[in-house]
Amino acid sequence: MKVIETKLPGVFIIEPKVFGDDRGYFFEMYNSQKYASTCAMRPFVQDNVSRSGKGVLRGLHYQLEHPQGKLVSVIKGSVFDVVVDIRRGSPTFKQWVGIELSEDNHRQVYISPGFAHGFCVLSDEAYFHYKCTDFYHPEDERGIMWNDPELNIAWELTAEPIVSEKDTKYSTLSDTHPDNLPVSA
Repeated sequence: MKVIETKLPGVFIIEPKVFGDDRGYFFEMYNSQKYASTCAMRPFVQDNVSRSGKGVLRGLHYQLEHPQGKLVSVIKGSVFDVVVDIRRGSPTFKQWVGIELSEDNHRQVYISPGFAHGFCVLSDEAYFHYKCTDFYHPEDERGIMWNDPELNIAWELTAEPIVSEKDTKYSTLSDTHPDNLPVSA
């Protein structure tokens, strides 16, 4: 497997070694020994899968009291995955990275706790897989406005996205009280 550091410390792109032939392909989606030694990941406690149609945008989400590290990938389809550094005191505060994840490129992204995360669906549908380092606590879910003009995220959208009502109500990062943001370690 190949691990690629991004400009955000604690966010890694992982390209697993894929073995393919005329029958299909095989790859290790996760191996605790390999991943822990390369990305310093915490143990995972919960797996989630979401299905979304073309143009759906989910995010930008984060947790404060129960922050989750995430290993994300696409089982079917393709998405444009975005990670934003919202950690107070971080040298990369307000910076973001975007990566296309698809069933064809098999890429994964490891996101350390403390970052905001979201994605938009590029294909007709996408099945998105999350491995999480903490359990989901709905009362702890927070978010930043997906189209925050100061962040200026270049979402790979061809039309107005389909966004949940909850995601339309989040504040910009600048309008979020500092006590509601994670702190850089």
